[in-house]
Amino acid sequence: MIDAIRAQMLLLKCRGDEIWSEEVCRKEGVPQNWIDELAENYESGFDQNENMIFTDDGLTNQYRGVSDLLLARRLAERIGIDWPLATMGILGRRNQVDAIKEMLDEI
Repeated sequence: MIDAIRAQMLLLKCRGDEIWSEEVCRKEGVPQNWIDELAENYESGFDQNENMIFTDDGLTNQYRGVSDLLLARRLAERIGIDWPLATMGILGRRNQVDAIKEMLDEI
């Protein structure tokens, strides 16, 4: 299990539009059971830049990892932040993570 302080530190690293590899998640201390639950296979969408997936090697068609938006939501739950309330009516993945982060000041 991850403690609330570590959860806050990880939440601050989330942006909302990144996919963390399983290796990065483990390195950052994300519990393995969370990785198992949240990891998915993602495919690049070539219709818009924000739907394309890039790695250090450039554009990739497929990538397995954890969406940092989903991770931010799980971390918020661990910290005690009501993320559905915090993100109600907020569009965009980055904006949702920013709204969750703003709730850190409330706890």
